Amino acid sequence: MRKLIAALGFAVFTCAAVIANAEPLAYAEALADWDKVYKVFSHPRCANCHTADEHPRWSDAKSGAAQFHGMNVKRGADESGFGNPGMRCTTCHGAVNGALKGMPPGAPNWHLAPVEMVWFEQSSAQICAQIKDPARNGGRTLEQVGEHILSDPLVAWGWAPGPERAAAPLSAQETFDALQRWANAGAPCP
Repeated sequence: MRKLIAALGFAVFTCAAVIANAEPLAYAEALADWDKVYKVFSHPRCANCHTADEHPRWSDAKSGAAQFHGMNVKRGADESGFGNPGMRCTTCHGAVNGALKGMPPGAPNWHLAPVEMVWFEQSSAQICAQIKDPARNGGRTLEQVGEHILSDPLVAWGWAPGPERAAAPLSAQETFDALQRWANAGAPCP
């Protein structure tokens, strides 16, 4: 009988230890998935147009510090993100990338992200909190954020930016998958 009680006690202790360790492991895995998403969102292909001020940025992961977009390009007086009258984003940015090095990149509906969707020079914790807040993520659920990553042609440009530009890390599908795993694990922030 003592052996049975000892065996049951050991089994209960082992199960408790496994359960206790499962939560930190899941949390760590969720944060690892968030880190993958953050590497994409904070990459110049994404962050350069997710600015808090009036200016998109020009930079690349290889070139270093971001600079204000040339020609004094700004968000626009109407806050639409499509530029000022007479100097709309689509004045230079067409629906597709220019074929030659140095030509303006392009994608349908080229514009800055809304000012509440700031990623440029933001920490992982700041972007994490922002992306979970519908008031600061375009009114989206996390599921809709994932759909946006997979379906928006302007977002897709980040993975096909044209000649001499570094693409965002991972792929759209890998970013979506990491975002979904992170969201399903409770969307913890660092």
